[in-house]
Amino acid sequence: MHFALAQDGVKTQGCTMSNAIVLQLEQTQSALRDALQRGDWEAIGGLDLQCREAVDQALADPHTPVEVLRERMQELLDLYRELVAGCNGEQQRIASELLHLRQSKKSAKVYQLFE
Repeated sequence: MHFALAQDGVKTQGCTMSNAIVLQLEQTQSALRDALQRGDWEAIGGLDLQCREAVDQALADPHTPVEVLRERMQELLDLYRELVAGCNGEQQRIASELLHLRQSKKSAKVYQLFE
């Protein structure tokens, strides 16, 4: 049986497809984190789909090392918590902008009445 060391030092059974799936999860997670830091919500939407596909593949592959998969899933869970917090913050920012726009529009209408 062939064994290899994963990036985190965990000894895993070597399997090209499993390694590729784990690598895809890591790359997608990294790209999601970068997109979150940039506030690139459009990219996050596409990366979310890629991440879901990679998770589905990892869960379906019986050769994916359980410990490595568990660690990646925990990291993704933490990242998605950050994403939800970021989404909530963005939603509040946009709601505040809309409120200010409405107030400005009302003020402009009042001003126009007195012209």
